[in-house]
Amino acid sequence: MDDVETAEGGGAAGIYARESEYLGCYVQLGVAGGRLLSLSFPESADPSAGDDHELLDRIFAYLEGVEDDFSDVEIGLTVPTRHRNVLERVREIPYGEQVSVRDLAAITPDFDPENDDDLDDVRTALAENPLPLVIPDHRVRDGPSNAPPEIEQKLRAIEDL
Repeated sequence: MDDVETAEGGGAAGIYARESEYLGCYVQLGVAGGRLLSLSFPESADPSAGDDHELLDRIFAYLEGVEDDFSDVEIGLTVPTRHRNVLERVREIPYGEQVSVRDLAAITPDFDPENDDDLDDVRTALAENPLPLVIPDHRVRDGPSNAPPEIEQKLRAIEDL
């Protein structure tokens, strides 16, 4: 496994955070077993958080305009299977491109873009996404994001969406 697959920093489990002037908050990661488990944007960092993590370096480069789709980051999702299917498709949306909720439903296995319940499941998966940015829900133009609205808009601005 390369560094990315071993949680970017040698596989050390823990919480890592760094303050972003651009976002006006911290970017905080939860890592265990060589996988990214959580990504959030708190106003203050967990007191036990370290700030030296290669994935944080990459995220901060992204925030400065360096194109990165984070597709090589190993993730650990603990979500229902239907939500996992949606979030896996979201990871495939290229940097700088966007889709609608209906488009996302159309490319997700076992979802019907004309079925309101399926569209609701897509929206729920997006709203509960534990890894916004790495699973780029900001690229779904008419869907919710688990990132706060002001963060979502800044991520969209970075990619000219």
